[in-house]
Amino acid sequence: QVHLVESGGGSVQAGGSLRLSCTTSDNTYNSRYMGWFRQAPGKEREAVAFISTRDTYTYYADSVRGRFTISQDNAKDTLYLQMNSLKPDDTAMYYCAAEAGYYGGRWPRADEYSYWGQGTQVTVSS
Repeated sequence: QVHLVESGGGSVQAGGSLRLSCTTSDNTYNSRYMGWFRQAPGKEREAVAFISTRDTYTYYADSVRGRFTISQDNAKDTLYLQMNSLKPDDTAMYYCAAEAGYYGGRWPRADEYSYWGQGTQVTVSS
C-alpha cells in the first residue's frame, strides 16, 4: 500500500502563491504518472496537472496553464505544484495521485489512478 501525503495548502489572497507538496511513503513504488486534481464544494473533481515521471512530460488544464507548474524531486520522492497568480476560482481541496500502469501514450483518467492522498485545502479570497 502506497500512502501519499499532501501539504502546503492554506488561505491566500487573490494574486498570491502557494506550493503544494505530495510525498510518497514507498520509494519503491515505480509510478509512471503523478497528478494533481482538485474538487470544490458542489463541483466535480477536476484534473489540474499531470507529469510523466520517466520523461517529465507535463499536462495542464486550460484553467491553470501559465500559472501552475508541476514538478518532481525524485531524490525526495516528492511531487510539487507551484501555484502562482491564484484566483478565487482556484479554491478547492487539492489531491495528488499516483499510477504505475501504462496507458498507451495517453494520460490516465482520474479513475485509473491507483493511489490518492487525503487532500490539502486551498482557499483564495478576493
